[in-house]
Amino acid sequence: MTKSIQAVLLALIASFCAVLMSVFLKLGQQDANVFTVGFMRFFFGFLIILPFIIKSRFKIYNTANLKLHISRSIINVPMMILGFAALMYIPLEQIKAIGFLSPILVVILSVIFLKERIYLIRTFSLVLGFIGTLIILRPGIIEINIGVYMVLLSGLLWSTVIIITKFMSKTDSAMTILTYQYTFVSLFTLPLAIIYWSNPTGSSIFYSFLAAIVGTILHLCINNSYKLADLSIIQPVWFTQLIFASLLGFVIFGSLPDLFTWIGAILVFTSVLIITYRENYLKKDIAKRSIPLKS
Repeated sequence: MTKSIQAVLLALIASFCAVLMSVFLKLGQQDANVFTVGFMRFFFGFLIILPFIIKSRFKIYNTANLKLHISRSIINVPMMILGFAALMYIPLEQIKAIGFLSPILVVILSVIFLKERIYLIRTFSLVLGFIGTLIILRPGIIEINIGVYMVLLSGLLWSTVIIITKFMSKTDSAMTILTYQYTFVSLFTLPLAIIYWSNPTGSSIFYSFLAAIVGTILHLCINNSYKLADLSIIQPVWFTQLIFASLLGFVIFGSLPDLFTWIGAILVFTSVLIITYRENYLKKDIAKRSIPLKS
């Protein structure tokens, strides 16, 4: 199995965990506000990895990218609050669909700042997924509310976080990146949680803890995938969140996706299959077979 396929599989697991985490956060916020739930999600995540931190004798904190870790965590806070809050305004599948705009931006940013090369097959895959997203959103036809703007801004911030993470993954382990994220985000969200604290119910605490578990799996998988492949290969996999969100949204919240959602989902999933097929069955790096797009 090539490194690219390993990266795709890890990203696929991360994609499912991202949707599952959103489900738990949506359930958790039914009895507590976003600041309280957001803090609990990251603080519980920190407690989950604390045994690993202690076992490493805190060597997991060794890094040459401290400023980047701080910057990443600062950006992570408003990204998290906006993304979590949007869960209470619009359906889960619509949130994931709008969020697909960020992978497009990530690939562009990776070309500009990380000097990654983008090729025809990857570009086609991203464009196909983007078209599927437009079919779902139907801009100008479906009403846009505050939740949409929250997701758009959160996605923009998330794109920046991904670029920083990809850069740090060259020297820092996935566990080091996660440890700094949980440490700093817990500290940065604590004042907000204190100011806007709402006493959580047992169910809110329970769902926040579950969100921390799947969120930890999410970050470990995606951080490791960044070490194995270019962002332009990994990002199309995130389009599968729409399928997972549609299924879980229907099963848990009774939100039935319409025909346009399914049509868009088919295009989205096809975009992932195309790039995976090229990597797995041709057994060659896309860079050796694709036509580079000149900038």
